[in-house]
Amino acid sequence: MQPKIRGMYWEDFEVGQTLVTPKRTITSTDIVNFACLSGDFNEVHTNFEYAKTTPFGEPVAHGPLIYAIMGGLQYASGVNDGTLLALLQVDQWRMLGPVKHGDTLHMEAVVLEKKESSKPDRGVVKFKRRFMKQDGTAVQEMETTLLYRRRPAAG
Repeated sequence: MQPKIRGMYWEDFEVGQTLVTPKRTITSTDIVNFACLSGDFNEVHTNFEYAKTTPFGEPVAHGPLIYAIMGGLQYASGVNDGTLLALLQVDQWRMLGPVKHGDTLHMEAVVLEKKESSKPDRGVVKFKRRFMKQDGTAVQEMETTLLYRRRPAAG
C-alpha cells in the first residue's frame, strides 16, 4: 500500500501564492549542537564573553543553522511531504539580522514562478523565501528553486 501523500504537487502551486510554516523557538542548545555538528566553533556563536564585545551582545545562531531549521519547518508544514524531489538552486542568500536564543522564527515563501521540466512527471517551482522573527523582521532571505512531482494521472 502506498503511503498517503500530503505534500503539494507542482500543479498545486500558483504564482503569487504565499506559504507560511509553523513557528519554532531557537535555543542555545540548537546553537551549540550546530557548532558541534558543523565544527564551526567561531566565538560569535559559542563564547558569551567574546559575544559581549560584539554588536550582538550575546552568541548568535549560525546562518546555515537557521536555513536548516527553516527547511525542517517547511517539511513540518506538509508542503514537501512525498512530493519534493530536489533542491536545485539557492540564489541571493542574504543575512539581514541576527538570531539569538529565544527568538521564534517561521518562513514565508512566495511562489515566484513555475515551469514544466523536460520530464513529464516533474516540474520546477521558484520561491522567494523570507525567514521571519517574532517581531516581524526578516532575518534571512533568498530565492530557491525546487523540483516537485507532478500529479499522477488518475487511473
